[in-house]
Amino acid sequence: MTKHRIYSVGVASVYPHYIAKAEKKGRTKAEVDEIICWLTGYSEQTLDHQLAKNTTFENFFAQAPQMNPSRSLITGVICGVRVEEIQETTMREIRYLDKLIDELAKGRAMAKILRK
Repeated sequence: MTKHRIYSVGVASVYPHYIAKAEKKGRTKAEVDEIICWLTGYSEQTLDHQLAKNTTFENFFAQAPQMNPSRSLITGVICGVRVEEIQETTMREIRYLDKLIDELAKGRAMAKILRK
């Protein structure tokens, strides 16, 4: 089976789009970073390092220090697919991140986004 092309895309090439989407709706880069760190377990410094290396999405999630166990509470539709029904692990992690950024851009409170 061929891997989806997003796996080989560098996170750093998509990251500015996450920030732009958030800022267009009055949210901040710090909130985007908080979401990414919450989801993956990266610290601010290790996140910056991964972005500087232009780590691929596949490696970004494979090398994540500790994926947040509460991420399984993320549900809903992203790109026309229910995230909780995605079978392939890496794709599900990517879509979790997409869903969280969407929630941020829609004005949802950080406590709800981070499933607190």
